Amino acid sequence: MQVLTARGLDHSVLPDPVTIERPRNPEHGDYATNLALQVAKKVGLAPRELAEALAAELTAAEGIASAEVAGPGFLNLRLAADAQGELVRRVLSAGRDYGRGDALAGTRINLEFVSANPTGPIHLGGTRWAAVGDALGRLLAAQGAEITREYYINDAGAQIDRFARSLIAAALGEPAPEDGYAGSYINDIAAEVLRKEPSALTKPEDERHAIFRQAGVSLMLEEIKRTLHEFGTDFDVFFSEASLHESGSVAEVVERLKEAGSLYFADDAWWLRSTDHGDDKDRVVLKSDGTPAYIAADIAYLRDKFERGFDLCIYMLGADHHGYIPRLKAAAAGLGHDPGAVEVLIGQLVNLVSGGKPVRMSKRAGNVVTLEDLVEAVGVDAARYELCRYSVDSILDIDLDLLRKHTNENPVFYVQYAHARLASLQRNAAELGLRTQADADLGLLTHPREGDLIRTIGEFPTVLRKAAELREPHRVARYLESLASAYHKFYDVARVLPQGDEEATPLTHARLALCEAARQVLANGLSLLGVSAPERM
Repeated sequence: MQVLTARGLDHSVLPDPVTIERPRNPEHGDYATNLALQVAKKVGLAPRELAEALAAELTAAEGIASAEVAGPGFLNLRLAADAQGELVRRVLSAGRDYGRGDALAGTRINLEFVSANPTGPIHLGGTRWAAVGDALGRLLAAQGAEITREYYINDAGAQIDRFARSLIAAALGEPAPEDGYAGSYINDIAAEVLRKEPSALTKPEDERHAIFRQAGVSLMLEEIKRTLHEFGTDFDVFFSEASLHESGSVAEVVERLKEAGSLYFADDAWWLRSTDHGDDKDRVVLKSDGTPAYIAADIAYLRDKFERGFDLCIYMLGADHHGYIPRLKAAAAGLGHDPGAVEVLIGQLVNLVSGGKPVRMSKRAGNVVTLEDLVEAVGVDAARYELCRYSVDSILDIDLDLLRKHTNENPVFYVQYAHARLASLQRNAAELGLRTQADADLGLLTHPREGDLIRTIGEFPTVLRKAAELREPHRVARYLESLASAYHKFYDVARVLPQGDEEATPLTHARLALCEAARQVLANGLSLLGVSAPERM
C-alpha cells in the first residue's frame, strides 16, 4: 500500500482483497503474493519492475525481514521474529474471542436445519445437519450475525396420518399398516399415549385418530428435542407447519400472490413461475379442486420469516430436495423480495461402515440408523467432528472402527490430544512456578518450527471468515488438524520446560506463551464445531 502511494499510484488499482498466501515450500518465505502481476498492467509497469519496487519498500518496512522477487513478478516475504511474535500476543490478549470478526455485523439470519418429520427418530441425514447446521450457526454468529436457529415441524399432511395409524395399530397389537412406520419406538410411543389417554382406543374412530395424531407428534417431538440437546444442538424456534394452515396464513398468502400477479391461472389451477428461477417446470400452488399444494405452506412460511425481519433465510435440506432451490427463490420473488435473500444448502447421504461393511440395522428404528445409534457407537465429539469434517455436498462414509481408535489415525483424537497435551504442559509449568507471560520476549521464537506454528495460528481468523462466507464448517476442522500437526512437529524439536535444576530462561517464557496461544486457538476452533476441548486424555 505504502509503495503504491510513494510511486504516485492510486489505491483503486488494488484488488479487493489483496491475496497473500503461505507458500507450500517454506524456502520461498513466510508469505507470498502475486500483487505485482495483478496490477502491473493498470499502472503501466512491467510486473517484475513493479515487484522490485515493492520489494525495496517492503524490505525497509518495520516487521519485514526480507522481500524477494521470484519468477515474473511474485513477491516472497519473510517476517521479522518479533513481528511474528505479535501474533502470539494478540491471541493471548483476545482469548476466546480470537478469530472472531464483524463481516456479518448487523445481518439477521434465519438458519433452518434438521426439520425432520416428527414421525421417527433423527436419522443419519438429519444427524449430519444437526452437526453441520449447529456449527454453521456458531460460525455465522462469530462473524457478527444475529442468528435464529429454527426447526420446521412437518406436522401437517399424509405422513402424520400414517404415523397416527401406525400408533393405533401398535396400541391394538396389530401389524403396522403397509404404508406405515415400524420399529420399537412406535410401540413405545403408542404405550405412552395409552398411559396418558387410557380410554383412547374406545373413542370413535375420528376422535381416536386425532388423539393418537396429536399426542404421538408431541411425544415424538419431545424425543427429538431431547436427542438433539444431548448431541449439543439446540434451537431458538420450533415452527409448526400445521399452524400456517390453522391460522389461515396459507390461504392468505395465496390470495396475496394472485393479487400481485405472482401466480397465473392455467388448467384450472394456480401456478408459480418457478421456471424463471431455474426450475424444470412451474409449480402448482392451488390445485384445481381448490386445495393448496405443499409449496403453498412453504411460501407462507417464507413470508413469515421475512415478516419477522430476517435479511437472509438459509435452508439446509436433504439430497432429494434440489428442486426446492428454484421454488424458494421464486417464492421470495413472488413475495416482493430479492431471491438472493434465500439460500438453500443441499446435504448428501451418510453411510456407516464397520469392518469394511455397511451398517444398516438400528435397534429402535428397524432398518434406519439414527442419531442415537451413531452416538452410542462413537460418542458425541467423534460423531460431530466427523460429520463436520467433510463438505456436505459429498456422500460421507463414516468408518466406525477408525473413530473408536485412540490414535493419531482418528482425526478428532489427533486434534483433541494436541489440546490435552498443551493443557498438560501448562499444568506442569504451574507446578514449576511458571505462568504464561504476555510480555515475554517473543522475538526469541526463531526456530523454523516455531515460525510455522505461529503462522498457522495467524491463519485462524481468515479460516473462520472464509468458512462462514462459503457456509463450509469443514474448513475449520481441516485447519485444526493442520494446527495440531504444526504443534506436534514443534513439540518434537523444541523443549519448552526446564528439566532438573535448570532455570527458566526468556526462551522458556516465550515458548510457554506460544504454547498457550496454540491451546487457545485449538479450544476456540473446537468450540465452533461444538466439540469439547479436553484437558486430559
